[in-house]
Amino acid sequence: MTNVLIRDVPEPVRARIRREHQRRMVSQNAYLVSLLSDAVEQAAGPSLFDHIEEPAPQPVSCAVPFSFIDLFSGIGGLRLGLEAVGGDCVFSCEKDRYAQKTYHAWFGENPTGDVTELAESDDVPQHDVLAAGFPCQPFSIAGVSKKKSLGREHGFKDRAQGTLFFYLATIIERFRPPVLLLENVKNLRSHNRGDTWRTISGVLDELGYAVFDKVIDAADYVPQHRERVLIVGFDRKVFGDNPPFQFLDPPVGPQPKLADILENTVAEKYTLSDHLWQYLQDYAERHRKKGNGFGCSVADPNGITRTLSARYYKDGSEILIPQGQGQNPRRLTPREAGRLMGFPAQLVDRQVVSDTQAYKQFGNAVVPAVIEAVARQIVAVLRWQLLRKNGCLLKR
Repeated sequence: MTNVLIRDVPEPVRARIRREHQRRMVSQNAYLVSLLSDAVEQAAGPSLFDHIEEPAPQPVSCAVPFSFIDLFSGIGGLRLGLEAVGGDCVFSCEKDRYAQKTYHAWFGENPTGDVTELAESDDVPQHDVLAAGFPCQPFSIAGVSKKKSLGREHGFKDRAQGTLFFYLATIIERFRPPVLLLENVKNLRSHNRGDTWRTISGVLDELGYAVFDKVIDAADYVPQHRERVLIVGFDRKVFGDNPPFQFLDPPVGPQPKLADILENTVAEKYTLSDHLWQYLQDYAERHRKKGNGFGCSVADPNGITRTLSARYYKDGSEILIPQGQGQNPRRLTPREAGRLMGFPAQLVDRQVVSDTQAYKQFGNAVVPAVIEAVARQIVAVLRWQLLRKNGCLLKR
């Protein structure tokens, strides 16, 4: 009986099962029976061998083991969200050497460097979920403005970054992951009058994926206004044409406050000099007279901040912290920037790069809590698939 329950399960999941039953000090079958019993209980109790209607997924508390790869991984925001719901990262890829350094310090592994070579690589293991926060600069509002000012192309015409999506599409076509989880800036959907988004969604549709997308503001999870588009795709050959995926509504209750992540004692070096503070005020006033909103922003500790950007290291202008009457405001510390993004304190405290690089990394990162919320709904569909297919988790 030892292998009966797992004969249709791919090797990465088998490895995960072996680790889990050894960690819990129970037999392999006992762990699997417990896992499947949990799944049945969550789905109102039908037998795995009954004819099962296709129930809508519900928020889950018990994870279905699955493997994933982490492309354009940055410092691991996608990874943290997926691991929180039971995912097992089997491969990572990140080109920036400073982000690689942080990733290694946090997760104990060195990401592979160049995503453009992966479509021809034999190093990528089989996986259930492909996660990728592909470069957003070609599509972001700030990125487009900067490229135009420099006379450079943007979007897919930006050969250095925009076409990386097509490398990603080639990787998807080769490895056929059952599930996709992609992240980008809100402007992706409106860039180039919607043509960019029509191209991306069209490519995913042609590859055979049922696509769901939603712009989510992280302000419901962290004290920061940060809108990003989340894209989830399900292979129609595995899940059918209408997998019962749905994005959850934001959590109920009061929003987090900036004061919750601020430190009590901050080094003087983070306070703006008189010269820089005056410059930022003058700059904001000039733009106010022109009728636009450019300029610095002193945040309300009892509210939320503007979006933390990768340029924060330059002057901190988008998020300045007040320090009382007669004192210049200050920047966030790198530790506060990490906490503003929702990264765990034990990781944020392990800073292995300069402040400049830390600000860049957090400004380019995803909020792990948002990814976790979306990943829970993916797991709900995996559980639905498990019940629907009489115990075969995925297609392989």
